[in-house]
Amino acid sequence: MAHVGLTHFLILSSILFSFGLYAVIVRKNAVMVLMGIELILNSANINFVAFSHFGHFGWDGQLMALFVIILAAAEAAIALAIVLNIYRTYLHINVDEVNKLKE
Repeated sequence: MAHVGLTHFLILSSILFSFGLYAVIVRKNAVMVLMGIELILNSANINFVAFSHFGHFGWDGQLMALFVIILAAAEAAIALAIVLNIYRTYLHINVDEVNKLKE
């Protein structure tokens, strides 16, 4: 039976981070960009918890992950309000045309 070590968590975290970065860079839909940001934050949470567990740092990693989860919830609420405002104004949520809100 294989032992799950720190390397496995780091590989999983890097895959999630890569998918999130791809979604943020390539996608034009604002909801997909927000989902990419959530993937990036979740990959950071995996790193915090894995390093805390395998580095024997106590509860520090779990507390940082909890802080990131709270931050992600606040970010999602504010970002969804902005996305709804963009949709109400332009009837679409393409990120490329957001700079027209300055006018």
